[in-house]
Amino acid sequence: MNRQDLTTGPVFSTMSLFALPMILGNILQQGYNIADTWVVGHMIGPDALAAVGSAFALMTFLTSVLIGLCMGSGTVFSLCFGRQDRQQLKSSICASFFLLATIAALLTAVSVLCVDAMIVWMNIPKEIAAMTRGYLIVVFWGIPAIAAYNFFGAYLKAIGNSVVPLVFLGISTVFNILLDVLFVAVFQWGTLGAASATIISQYLSGIGIGIYVLVKEGEVRSALLHVHVKTSDFKEIANYSVLTCMQQSVMNLGILMVQGLVNSFGTAVMAAFAAAVKIEAFTYMPAQEYANAFSTFIAQNMGAGQKRRVVKGVRYAVATIVIYCLLASLLIWILAKPFLLIFIKSSQKAILAEGIRYLRIVGPFYFGIGCLFLFYGLYRAIGKPAMSVVLTVISLGTRVLLAYMLSAVKTFGAAGIWWSIPIGWILADLTGYVYYLCRVHFDESRKII
Repeated sequence: MNRQDLTTGPVFSTMSLFALPMILGNILQQGYNIADTWVVGHMIGPDALAAVGSAFALMTFLTSVLIGLCMGSGTVFSLCFGRQDRQQLKSSICASFFLLATIAALLTAVSVLCVDAMIVWMNIPKEIAAMTRGYLIVVFWGIPAIAAYNFFGAYLKAIGNSVVPLVFLGISTVFNILLDVLFVAVFQWGTLGAASATIISQYLSGIGIGIYVLVKEGEVRSALLHVHVKTSDFKEIANYSVLTCMQQSVMNLGILMVQGLVNSFGTAVMAAFAAAVKIEAFTYMPAQEYANAFSTFIAQNMGAGQKRRVVKGVRYAVATIVIYCLLASLLIWILAKPFLLIFIKSSQKAILAEGIRYLRIVGPFYFGIGCLFLFYGLYRAIGKPAMSVVLTVISLGTRVLLAYMLSAVKTFGAAGIWWSIPIGWILADLTGYVYYLCRVHFDESRKII
């Protein structure tokens, strides 16, 4: 079954080897998104790129609820696995599955019915509103597939299997790229073609990993076939998941509000932002997956009472993330223009210049978001998800407030939005570190509470 017990073995190598497939999966996920962006930007045009970029921001916000639920559930699964409590694991699986299925169904229905209101709320320019609406109507129907993939993936990662989610994501990515080319370049379906390619690929990964888990993992099959859930099971899932959902939702709501402000500067800035965000996601987002692996490592070891391994894991993770993010920053600074040219034609000079400005402002501070990901993972794993919400509110609240204030100053313009991002990261990091020193890191004999 390819399970991995993270409570034994060398700390650094155990955590890093577990994280590697998750990082590769993230890279594939970004490849998935970049395929859409490249095809849309080069084969349709900048208006389509702006439309897809805005739609992506909205979808990220909506699905953050599901992903947050799965992340919180994964923490509970990891704790049960670390304690070797098989019965509680099955009960938690059942409670989480039915809660997720209900929310996914409601989210899909509300999204489809309220698409026009969402477009107005996001300040989508009139010239691309119809294009954005058509794209969204299609991708909204992929929400159940996203829920399925993340639920079954969360279970597998919780028991130490980070390879199988990678395999299904890889298959999905290949199909997405092939279908993108077929639907957009060959069939000339425009943004609807890109949207169709996306949801077909999502259902392929969601259904595929679901079948695998049900066939290979007897605990999941037993949990879903022989439903036995107590109120306390839903309560435990909710204790971890609701706050994690809130953290993910607040984070992406802030991003969405920033996207709305970006949209007010016109399609050129929108297109530059869409391309730049895709690039930086490819560079610094692997740090998020390392942090997610770190969180599973911490949760399993907390469940097993291995607090010394938890402390070592924190130290190794911080060093790894900081070094990686500094290298990513250097890469972005040097190669900002060549990276942007992947999505933007050299003749589109205004878009290109704005994209470079964004990457040169935000890029040097990737260590800030890397450390913030670690704080999210740590506080989720040690049973303090409320602190993750606090850090998110500080990071995104600062970003939104400063973005609106600074962008209103003519000297800054859109650059005011870009500067607000790293400032928010750093303020949240400082808060997370102070809390760790004061409430978690007491002394040598009692470092993790």
